[in-house]
Amino acid sequence: MDIFLVGGAVRDRLLGLPVGERDWVVVGATPQQMLEQGYRQVGKDFPVFLHPESKEEYALARTERKVAPGYKGFEFHTDPGVTLEEDLMRRDLTVNAMAENADGELIDPYGGQEDLAAGRLRHVSPAFAEDPVRILRVARFAARFGQWGFSVAHSTNALMRKMVADGEVDYLVPERVWAEVAKALACDRPERFFTVLHGCGALAVLFPEIEREYADNQTGHEHPGLPPALARLQQSARQTDDPRVRFATLVLSLGEDLVSTQRLAQAETLCTRFRVPNDYTRLALLAIRMAEQIARNDAGSALDIMEASGAFRDTNRWKQLLDVYACCAVIDRSRAALLENARLKAAAIGATDIDGATLDGPAIGQAIREKRRQAIEQVVAGAQS
Repeated sequence: MDIFLVGGAVRDRLLGLPVGERDWVVVGATPQQMLEQGYRQVGKDFPVFLHPESKEEYALARTERKVAPGYKGFEFHTDPGVTLEEDLMRRDLTVNAMAENADGELIDPYGGQEDLAAGRLRHVSPAFAEDPVRILRVARFAARFGQWGFSVAHSTNALMRKMVADGEVDYLVPERVWAEVAKALACDRPERFFTVLHGCGALAVLFPEIEREYADNQTGHEHPGLPPALARLQQSARQTDDPRVRFATLVLSLGEDLVSTQRLAQAETLCTRFRVPNDYTRLALLAIRMAEQIARNDAGSALDIMEASGAFRDTNRWKQLLDVYACCAVIDRSRAALLENARLKAAAIGATDIDGATLDGPAIGQAIREKRRQAIEQVVAGAQS
């Protein structure tokens, strides 16, 4: 039995990045031998085991065979005769197909170290084309490593284009697509996820709302070749680490030639199609609904936005919303600070600040609201004087 560290941990160590999750491949073992040594089996499709102490995953070396369309249409084969090289060959990219033995010696049968040095994302073998999820993974790695200039190899992009033409992308389920989008949104260059999908034709299939931005893109703007919506996503990654704000910035920037109701319907369709989590969806839709109010410079509109975002109960979404508008250059940071100051003044007003002796029921709420509007107006007027 031989055990090897494989995949991302090896890649990240060579790049000088922090190593997080570690995955291991076991060559020359049977499931029974793993169980006898105290490992606990967790894999359903193929034998994966948890280490009895570290709880890290140890997978038996395996090969796979495509038996049906889509990313689930595989049969896996494991036995003690499967070699490490055979196991690595089934992986997606050469930079993910490296291993280390117990002595820390690098095992790199497919040129992953050379591709790392060249900043190249290249597929290991033609078997890449059998799994459409790999298109998403390549795009996500481009987003993660884009700050170092990593790009997709021409041969890999050609293979991805063929996969799209063959209809493989049609088999991707919404949850799997969103899982990769969410990871990409947390990367330093999230816009690269979508530019890579555009480059292979998958963007038009998965995200026609974003592909439309390419068709409508006007040349000569400050980010040549990058549609304004993706340029704003790029800018948002420089201003915030919050993937929800980044997503809402992208969605708010889509279809600016459309009227508000059309943009809202487009965003709802996109979020429904990929079953986007509620916290992402609510912020994105709220940003569109309140876009006209934030552009107005009056206390009533500011109060509407505060109430719509629940700013007097929980400031989280309110602050996220201000970040979205700042990332989209709808407001600047000084304006955001002014609105937050106005919210603080308004939030301090409650039932004890009005004459409740002559009021009851809804009238009390209306009186509090008017007092809050006046407080906001004072802050706004003071800033203008």
